[in-house]
Amino acid sequence: MAAVAAVLLSPSCLSSSLSIAAGESSRLLSSFLPISHSVCVGLTKPISPLIIRASSSSASSSSSSSTQFNITFGHGSSKAPQNDAPTAPMQANPFLIPWIIRDENGNLKLQTTPPAHILNAMAAAETTTKKKTPRKEKPASKAAASSSEPKHSKAARRFYNENFREPQRLSKVLAAAGVASRRGSEELIFDGRVTVNGSVCKSPQTRVDHFRDVIYVNGNRLAKKLPPKLYFAVNKPKGYICSSGEKESKLVLSLFDEYWKSWAKTNPGTPKPRLFTVGRLDVATTGLLIVTNDGDFAQTLTHPSSQLTKEYIAAIEGNVNKRHLQAISEGTVIDGIHCRPDSVELLPAQPHNSRPRVRIVVHEGRNHEVRELVKSAGLKLYSLKRVRIGGFRLPPDLG
Repeated sequence: MAAVAAVLLSPSCLSSSLSIAAGESSRLLSSFLPISHSVCVGLTKPISPLIIRASSSSASSSSSSSTQFNITFGHGSSKAPQNDAPTAPMQANPFLIPWIIRDENGNLKLQTTPPAHILNAMAAAETTTKKKTPRKEKPASKAAASSSEPKHSKAARRFYNENFREPQRLSKVLAAAGVASRRGSEELIFDGRVTVNGSVCKSPQTRVDHFRDVIYVNGNRLAKKLPPKLYFAVNKPKGYICSSGEKESKLVLSLFDEYWKSWAKTNPGTPKPRLFTVGRLDVATTGLLIVTNDGDFAQTLTHPSSQLTKEYIAAIEGNVNKRHLQAISEGTVIDGIHCRPDSVELLPAQPHNSRPRVRIVVHEGRNHEVRELVKSAGLKLYSLKRVRIGGFRLPPDLG
């Protein structure tokens, strides 16, 4: 690379009176010359020429030669100062920075512009912009907390319920209060066993507000406070039925007897909710069953528009081949409608169980649908277990 030397002004030049002016030359000078003094474009007094001798040595021999440069400084304007009249006419030479560089032949020469690599460095420094520091994002927990609904006090919720709550159907209010099912509440209303504000009401569609209206069922006043919404996952044993009648001996709801014994102690002053099963499993079928007192939630799970898939594990008596799996996949007719499963798969054999197992996934949920699919394929079902409803799978450690 060519060697570059920036010329330094002599002490006589630095002691002269200088005036500050903005310009490209002063910017280049302040950027590249290693001096801390300010240099201007226009000089108030003429400066004598600056003579610089530079010695250069040849790369091939030890002989050295000396080169002399005569540098003159002129005014940036042809006008003479008003205070001091010049003795000789001034030249209108611009103020330039002298650069002594070595050319391709190794000879020193004087020029008024910086070398090419310095100009390129200046251009690169001007175009590069400072990177903006990224804004710190809020933690996920704080963002979720800010977007969640604010919690209100009990007094605020009570005031809202008493003044702004919309009236609901009488049958729905009775079912939400745990009196009976929606259909059972309608039967109580039709039988004249429900009074609203002292009058017998026989219309289930009557709009009432259980916070303001006085409602009696069988002579007992309906509590103002509604029971909380509860949701349970039950691993239904074999031999239990999903009915809510009181005449049956083995009911799924009877599995909650121990839970209700401690309800009054753990929830003082809270009405006991009325639970029911979401959908049904027949007596011989085991596995996942949802139990709740939320009617809207149950309607969402059981309605055909939800298209929730249900996964079953069927244990088969005898051997299962590819022809059987193909017959199950083709489906069968149930109640005049052709039903086909979403998927059928033969599971690997288990060391402690010699019977083949078939995984069957359906979404319609018709009565005895999986049993009918297995029967139509010419197979004999040993046991049937539901392990998944939608995105919720039966916990493996649930007894």
